[in-house]
Amino acid sequence: GNREHWVLPPAFAAWVPAGTQIIVTLTTSVTTCSVLTTPGFCAAMPDRATVFQMSPMARQMIHYCKDWGKGAVQPPQAETFFLSLLNVCAVLVDHCVNVKRPVATDPAVQRAIDITERELANKITASEVARQANMSERSLQRRFHDDVGMSWSEALTQLRMIRAVELLAIGDRAVIQIFCDVGFHSLSAFNRAFRRFAACTPTQFR
Repeated sequence: GNREHWVLPPAFAAWVPAGTQIIVTLTTSVTTCSVLTTPGFCAAMPDRATVFQMSPMARQMIHYCKDWGKGAVQPPQAETFFLSLLNVCAVLVDHCVNVKRPVATDPAVQRAIDITERELANKITASEVARQANMSERSLQRRFHDDVGMSWSEALTQLRMIRAVELLAIGDRAVIQIFCDVGFHSLSAFNRAFRRFAACTPTQFR
């Protein structure tokens, strides 16, 4: 079937419908919490896997019910509470930024994506990526569009925005440092690109 690849930044959640095959790759230590429901429990949640940003209220709701785990006695209001939580999450899904990582079926194109992601902080060009991926720039651009459904430059921007979201979510780096870390050479250009991506400024997003 179709492969999809998301980054899961801090303070984001993954919704995984029953029966969905997933592979989780951890690159650092994390603290996680899971809410498990019967299929179809909340009709407002999508029937596909997705990743979305949790709001402070949704995080507080998770914290409130964290002791209602397997084997614990759940209070009478638990079912209503969980349904409310998922309805809150459904609204967040509808308004979330897209942290889906570009992915390719063509190994050469996937190699180009990996190279691009590795070089985000640098002034990387399509011709340099094509050279490192052992293809011509023209072939890179054509195969990228055919396989990924976007141009190489669009994928570069998507990867930069995803990395920016990760750095903003961590919360300990100034925006003026982050725009350099993701390959922008002016704060105004970064702010414009981020506003197109998230419909808000980096500071507002944080």
